Amino acid sequence: MKREQKKAVQADSIWITGPTRTGKTTRLVEHLCRWVQGKTGERGRKSPNSHKIQNPKIENPPLPTSPAVLVFAANGWVELADRIATATQSAYPAQTTTPLRFFRDEVILFWPLLIRQLNLRAQFPLRLRPETEQELATQLWRPELDAGILRQEGVSESRIVRRTLDLLQLAAASGTPVEDVPRILEAGMLEEWEMENGNALQNPTSKIYPYMGELLLRWRGWCLERGLLTYGIICELYWRHLLPDATYQQHLTRRYGAVMADDVDEYPAIARYLFDFLLDQGTWGAFTCNPNGAVRLGLDADPDFLTGLSSRCQVETLTQQAVDSLGSSLGQPAVELVLSTFTLPPSAFIFPESVRSIQTISRAQLLRETAEVIIEGVKTQQVQPQDIAVITPGLDAIARYSLIEILNSQGIAVESLNEQRPLASSPTVRALLTLLGLVYPGLGRLVDRDCVAEMLVILSRQPAGVVDQEGIPENIPTSLFSVQSSFSTNIDPVRAGLLVDHCFYPDLEQPRLLPVTAFPRWDRLGYRATNAYQEILQWLEMQKSQLAQRLIPGPVSVLDRAIQEFLWRGSNLPYDQLTALRELIDIAQHYWQVDGRLRQIQPNKRLTLYETVGEFIQLLRRGTISANPYRLSLWPPGGAITLGTIFQYRFNRRAHRWHFWLDAGSPLWLSSGEALRFGAPLFLKDWPERPWTAEDGIQADESRLQRILLDLLSRAGERLFLCHSELAVNGQEQTGPVLSLVNACVPLNAEIALT
Repeated sequence: MKREQKKAVQADSIWITGPTRTGKTTRLVEHLCRWVQGKTGERGRKSPNSHKIQNPKIENPPLPTSPAVLVFAANGWVELADRIATATQSAYPAQTTTPLRFFRDEVILFWPLLIRQLNLRAQFPLRLRPETEQELATQLWRPELDAGILRQEGVSESRIVRRTLDLLQLAAASGTPVEDVPRILEAGMLEEWEMENGNALQNPTSKIYPYMGELLLRWRGWCLERGLLTYGIICELYWRHLLPDATYQQHLTRRYGAVMADDVDEYPAIARYLFDFLLDQGTWGAFTCNPNGAVRLGLDADPDFLTGLSSRCQVETLTQQAVDSLGSSLGQPAVELVLSTFTLPPSAFIFPESVRSIQTISRAQLLRETAEVIIEGVKTQQVQPQDIAVITPGLDAIARYSLIEILNSQGIAVESLNEQRPLASSPTVRALLTLLGLVYPGLGRLVDRDCVAEMLVILSRQPAGVVDQEGIPENIPTSLFSVQSSFSTNIDPVRAGLLVDHCFYPDLEQPRLLPVTAFPRWDRLGYRATNAYQEILQWLEMQKSQLAQRLIPGPVSVLDRAIQEFLWRGSNLPYDQLTALRELIDIAQHYWQVDGRLRQIQPNKRLTLYETVGEFIQLLRRGTISANPYRLSLWPPGGAITLGTIFQYRFNRRAHRWHFWLDAGSPLWLSSGEALRFGAPLFLKDWPERPWTAEDGIQADESRLQRILLDLLSRAGERLFLCHSELAVNGQEQTGPVLSLVNACVPLNAEIALT
């Protein structure tokens, strides 16, 4: 009797499937509204088959102690939370999150339970950032790395460390014990052979797999002993220790009365463990799945395993795509043409007028012509900037800079998706790092004359509107001078070079700046440059004096003081500088928080404070850390063009009227359209323990390309421009798989007006 009742409860759960932009999320919210209505005692006035429920009036709201709705989103969980709050009028508690965020919060919340289970040290857990994780793992594995145990031909040391750490993440996300990692790699990786003197020699690459497993076990134990958490360790702690615990299960069922998950094709396998448990307890569930999604397949997602949830739910299939979409009419023909290149000639299918190609010889010419088409479309008011997307399989710095500069020169803003430049590429960050090297002793090797000259230029800048009025006629407003540039530099590069040549004293222990009078012709510098240099010199001497008296809490305080003194000054900094400074402060706080934790555990084995500052400077200068800002609505009223890679665009789930597929002939559409971690296919639940062959790789690439084409075409509204140059940046001819689409299109003639 109990088993039949459980099945009946599970039968009420909903599984919604459909291609891109078929209204799955909207339908999910509608089902939640119905469930909330039933829980609050109000029956829906509309038919159960109605697909349009907007802001239902919910009476008799539940008590605050009522179980909440647990809502998952692969991305954009804040936007989903807003939609749910609007639809339900916030009449029922709902917790919206992402899978990894939920696992992290649960592990931290129930950390005392894990301390008791695993007999850990009683200390609050501290999560490691990926770059800090790699830095500490490299230090821990230094003996093995120096001995060459993990050495692979053609793979750098940092890449080897990253690969090994990724294996822990893959195993944990798939619900695989880390002890089984060597066995899975040995069973799944084909042996490679090298030829020497005509004889085949086995590549010793496979011999490193057992060592990888040993290092991961040591790394996991080292982190748990110090209360340090990585995403891999968090996922393993959740599925292996927390979720099976009876005490946690009681709390889980008491807290949540329903579970919803949007785009489960992006979730790790262990998310299904959670969903299965909640459904077994009679919890109502609703899930959506996109067969053309699976953007994170190859990272930590297992869409096929999550699809198994459909057998426990009522399946609802949505097929009607958005009206403003090219996917319904062009999706299948495009896939057939691309994947049947050798059997189906391009002349077998001719694209409509809404699809055109832009073809050039060189890539530089392609970037220019693509930008001109965009400018023409915006100026003739055929399209607004916010309705345009430029998508490419691999966005290099040259293409990014060229497009942004050309479009910005015409007053068109560009939003670059998830731009992850190295933090040290910012001149402002480099200047602050040089400043640290001048404040703390023993860092002379990290401070050279070029760095100091750049620091003098950056720290002597003044924002627009703060212009010295000396020499400006009274009848001319100073605002005219501030319009020319967003900054007024008191020490220009030439004067900075002169100051460094005569007033910078290099020293291994204490490099320093000398008084300006050390330059015999210091009068040639001018008042503004001399005054700005004196301010920097006095500030440095003050910080050194306070450091000697132990009046500075730490390096983060030095950075904060420098920002307040030289950069902020009560003005509004540009967005890119704010992003870099925010990320610098965040990583500095995190770095010394981790350092403080390690000093508590092993104070005698840590570096001195000055040496730690040097390690921090070198970490940033190596480019390990990137500025990855949160999205902010800082674009002008006219909006901004979206610029990003295929992975970034699909992961952000955007849709635009005009699409420009840059580098349509690139082979990266097949090989690197999405990210892929080393050994990722071997950790899928449905993968048999057999070697991963070249045929498997080809099949996976073709399946990925098919999903990419169907997904992108469904996100394109009115027009699609396939942008192709015969030669790539390196001068090689481009013959990628999407080239067949380019050949099937009518080239866009510059003399014909756009329609």
